[in-house]
Amino acid sequence: MWVRPFHVSTALSAKAKVAMSRFEPSSAINYGKMHENIITVRRRLNRPLTLSEKIVYGHLDDPAGQEIDRGRTYLRLRPDRVAMQDATAQMAMLQFISSGLPKVAVPSTIHCDHLIEAQIGGAQDLQRAKVINQEVYNFLASAGAKYGVGFWKPGSGIIHQIILENYAYPGVMLIGTDSHTPNGGGLGGICIGVGGADAVDVMAGIPWELKCPKVIGVRLTGTLSGWTSPKDVILKVAGILTVKGGTGAIVEYHGPGVDSISCTGMATICNMGAEIGATTSVFPYNHRMKTYLDKTGRGEIGSLADHFKDDLVPDEGCEYDQVIEINLSELKPHINGPFTPDLAHPVSDIGAIAKKSGWPLEVKVGLIGSCTNSSYEDMGRAASLAKQALDKGLKCKAQFTVTPGSEQIRATIERDGYAKILSEVGGIVLANACGPCIGQWDRKDVKKGEKNTIVTSFNRNFTARNDANPATHAFVTSPEIVTALALAGTLDFNPETDYLTAPNGEKFKLEPPSGDELPSRDFDPGQDTYQHPPAESSSVKVDVNPSSNRLQLLEPFDKWHGKDLEDMKVLIKVKGKCTTDHISAAGPWLKFRGHLDNISNNLLIGAVNIENDAVNKVKNQLTGEYNGVPDVARHYKANGVNWVVVGDENYGEGSSREHAALEPRHLGGRAIIVKSFARIHETNLKKQGLLPLTFADPNDYDKICPDDKISITGLSSFAPGKPLTAVIKHSDGSQQSISLNHTFNETQIQWFKAGSALNRMKELQ
Repeated sequence: MWVRPFHVSTALSAKAKVAMSRFEPSSAINYGKMHENIITVRRRLNRPLTLSEKIVYGHLDDPAGQEIDRGRTYLRLRPDRVAMQDATAQMAMLQFISSGLPKVAVPSTIHCDHLIEAQIGGAQDLQRAKVINQEVYNFLASAGAKYGVGFWKPGSGIIHQIILENYAYPGVMLIGTDSHTPNGGGLGGICIGVGGADAVDVMAGIPWELKCPKVIGVRLTGTLSGWTSPKDVILKVAGILTVKGGTGAIVEYHGPGVDSISCTGMATICNMGAEIGATTSVFPYNHRMKTYLDKTGRGEIGSLADHFKDDLVPDEGCEYDQVIEINLSELKPHINGPFTPDLAHPVSDIGAIAKKSGWPLEVKVGLIGSCTNSSYEDMGRAASLAKQALDKGLKCKAQFTVTPGSEQIRATIERDGYAKILSEVGGIVLANACGPCIGQWDRKDVKKGEKNTIVTSFNRNFTARNDANPATHAFVTSPEIVTALALAGTLDFNPETDYLTAPNGEKFKLEPPSGDELPSRDFDPGQDTYQHPPAESSSVKVDVNPSSNRLQLLEPFDKWHGKDLEDMKVLIKVKGKCTTDHISAAGPWLKFRGHLDNISNNLLIGAVNIENDAVNKVKNQLTGEYNGVPDVARHYKANGVNWVVVGDENYGEGSSREHAALEPRHLGGRAIIVKSFARIHETNLKKQGLLPLTFADPNDYDKICPDDKISITGLSSFAPGKPLTAVIKHSDGSQQSISLNHTFNETQIQWFKAGSALNRMKELQ
């Protein structure tokens, strides 16, 4: 069956056009083209397709000729649109400007959500951010206007909630410069987190490369009820797969249990799929998505999706590379942490585990909201618990913060009374922004180094991530459990069995949370915070002050000199977990995301040096002195000395931030040699002309000493699938040779030779 391509700008009713005015006029939902591609690929492969395969292969640049082998071949894809948050958009737009192209080739948007620090409360914090970040916001707004990119102003909300409300739809392929872009899978799309250089490729109209993902199936049976929430599904899956178990795969949820989960609940599950390393996660199209589309002014998209429903669900008999079974009727509330999002515990067990482990039992702060859990349903269920406590005269024992996901959510929960209830129970409503989830939190209640516990409905809980305090024990759970623990003030409270004590001494048990999936009335959109790019932008100026400490135009990286890389120093041999937070910290460093030289002063300052178990303290092999990691890197660069980083498993997990790749390249790094990589970071390193290499034998990690020199040989015959060799020269004069694997394809090898993917793009223009 073939149906004429459906264009939002021409096929929608006048009412729907107004509701969807935030779509660029060129936006098109081309189910007909996707359907043709699916037919072509299914005929070639001669087998049933998973939903993930239908959407991914439905966006192939060449469905008839593309080699397709899950987990091996690289696909050339044509995503429908690009989304960028303000911290990563700065570098992405600077790179796009460097490309010399006049306009973006696909609909794209910028979302101001990362640069607002939580201090006092929503209105005050937002106003302060507008003043402090005026230069950056002006740059992003003018660059968006100049190059055809929509601009969501500060206060509009978190990128992923805005995408769900406006841009995601069943079958879309969207890439976003944030690792939690998979949130859109809750509306049946393939939404993938990438670095800025990948976004530039798509905005430039170049086919985007992705290694053909494997597909992990999660079959859901039973029904969610009581205290169990959608968040518990992904907390359970994270415990099963760990932080790297989803690497190179799409997680595809299916089965009869899916229909018991709301659309925003499905988004929560997909959002936190980033914590298991998955390429993305996705749910099949169903009536819950249709209802959400209707409620957000996109009913005609739902009608079209109904027409193409067979393309938006998996084929019967399709095969997954791995299958996990979860019975929702038996699933218990979970809480994961501390210090890693895959350390899963049933809430009923956490008290005993915490006592045994020496974790602080007192809950200092409970934080709900964030891009993972800030829907109308989330806020309503949390408010239902707060109302029960208020009816008994009880308020939160812990500090309590509430982060609405968008201006629409803020306005609607204010109109419907949820915000008032949450405030009365002790909550502080923060700005519609990322805030404490990404470390934008001016926390005052504990000193740095003071051991304490916080519970959040966020997605990530790496050491020092939320408040820059490495002694903070952060646990992630559902908004409902966060609210209950904030009321109780202690981690060993199980709301399913334990009692709270009212001020009058009465003991009472909380009834299970309840809340409407969507508002009975329409959403209140709140303030209009969207700036559409003008049709004519030739007169728009984008200025970057050469003396700015926030923004800096980019200079091209140097090309490969055509020879092996000889006698490189080991900048640092990293011990244990090394996330992108360790490589390029967020929090106070976010203000330098548009200035490569300034932000490079945080390079690897959170990584543990195996030589001395210290952070940001490495030996300068030229002087013999110990200094900070970026200081030593700068000294090596100034003296013409190349260097490498040696790392452990799943190096670069976490955020999509490409600064973790740009910084080592800027400061003279040439190769990152580890046991294994997280997907996005490995790609980001390739994009910037670095060599991400893995030990053929992971035990070879132990052969490298911090004072060794390393040469990488075989580059003259660098080819896909052909290992390179590292010659390790020890300080005693002895040498060892080890084999290093890589995943470069021919196109990516050209990036390395040109010095970066952007350099290569300009060579081909």
